Amino acid sequence: MNNHALSQRDLAVLWHPCSQMKDHETLPLIPIRRGQGVWLEDFDGNRYLDAISSWWVNIFGHANPTINAAIKVQLETLEHVILAGFTHEAAISLAEKLTAITPAGLNRCFYADNGSSAIEVALKMSFHYWLNTGLPQKTKFITLENSYHGETLGALAVGNVSLYKQTYQPLLMDVITVPGPDCYFREPGESWQAYSERRFALMEQALAMHAGQVCAVIIEPLVQCAGSMRMYDAVYLKLLRAACDRYQVHLIADEIAVGFGRTGSLFACDQAGITPDFMCLSKGLTGGYLPLSAVLTTDRVYQAFYDDYAKLTAFLHSHSYTGNALACRAALATLGIFENQPVLENNRQLATLMQQATAHFADHPHVAEVRQTGMILAIELVKNKADKEPFPWQERRGLKAYQHGLKQGVLLRPLGNVIYFMPPYVINPEEIQLMVNAAWSAIAEATQ
Repeated sequence: MNNHALSQRDLAVLWHPCSQMKDHETLPLIPIRRGQGVWLEDFDGNRYLDAISSWWVNIFGHANPTINAAIKVQLETLEHVILAGFTHEAAISLAEKLTAITPAGLNRCFYADNGSSAIEVALKMSFHYWLNTGLPQKTKFITLENSYHGETLGALAVGNVSLYKQTYQPLLMDVITVPGPDCYFREPGESWQAYSERRFALMEQALAMHAGQVCAVIIEPLVQCAGSMRMYDAVYLKLLRAACDRYQVHLIADEIAVGFGRTGSLFACDQAGITPDFMCLSKGLTGGYLPLSAVLTTDRVYQAFYDDYAKLTAFLHSHSYTGNALACRAALATLGIFENQPVLENNRQLATLMQQATAHFADHPHVAEVRQTGMILAIELVKNKADKEPFPWQERRGLKAYQHGLKQGVLLRPLGNVIYFMPPYVINPEEIQLMVNAAWSAIAEATQ
């Protein structure tokens, strides 16, 4: 088997995600034969450094021996069982660990299959809570501009990236969208904290005006990942938590992409010292091995559904693979690595190396900003540095960077005109330098 033969078989039957399939008439698919650590190898023997953790899921490397071993043991006893009326040890142990390590007060764990499904659960659960507690008029959600929460209809509705949302707008519920704290737009000399505080006034106004009909505010803590990796200060989260309490509105923290060490702390909410009413987790939860998501919530929310069956207050939401045993075991092994190794400490050192290695990017005539939160670093390419005029999206500069990166043996998948690094935590200094060098030459290629 080789790359060409497999790609031809693929194109005859497969429809790929987030892709214009016609591109593959000239942009060859890359069939991957194996993965090891931060590396992927195709069927022609080419190797690629996975600088984006395979869509942000793979945090401890491909073919991680610890996670491999845990799944193999689980596979010999139980692969899956219905979680309605039945349970199993892996699901219980994982829920125990998640309620222990997430912010204080998140004492209940509800499983789903993927990130979008977790968002759907949180939205429905918030609405249903207010219904069960005698406030059926609370049916709206507040979201931030440039936000992204997934691509099922509920998750898409509370997002605000037009590329994904615009086509399906007629199918979506109405939401209240508030200008965000994206620090890319701060004034010269203005700090992230000062800008984030200033922008919060717009959220305060929306809550003051609409709180009586709002179920929840949903937010990506610290980094709007699919929204071009835009970032803001943790003070915004502190102010938002306090405001949600004042106005009796839930706070949903979408930590699907930023959880499990990505931002420098185990969870992004930790940096603000807050507890949301709902925390959605997925992606890194299983170390990138199997689909699984979890919604953590409070005893107060749980009790609003706890009653005699005849009252019809139960949360009747389900997925066939809820709490899958293999996925739960992969997640337990992933959490075990955090427990047994100084992951966050090591990540801080790696983040510093990434920062140092990319410091010179800020001087590039087509780089408007290099920004970083923990193990997420983004480089914003622009046509005109003086006024941050973007390159026209039709020019697909990011695609040029992607293609050049592959030639350098690095998987970069830019978000429009933003090149970013979100590598597995097992990356080493030499691999960081390789990744950075490839990005530098890719920027030169994309901006010429």
